Amino acid sequence: MTERFERHRQPWRQDEIQKLHQFAGKGMSLKAIAKALTRSEESVKDRAKADGLTIAKLR
Repeated sequence: MTERFERHRQPWRQDEIQKLHQFAGKGMSLKAIAKALTRSEESVKDRAKADGLTIAKLR
């Protein structure tokens, strides 16, 4: 069996928070930001809400 690396409930590091602010400022989608930070969409959404950021909704 192969072990999968999972990030479960990891605290946010300062560099990740800075990247989140940059990506949100550029207007990236939630899915793209989550993939870039290797975090779940829910985690990214919660952190953005806590920091008062708005994430673009691409249609």
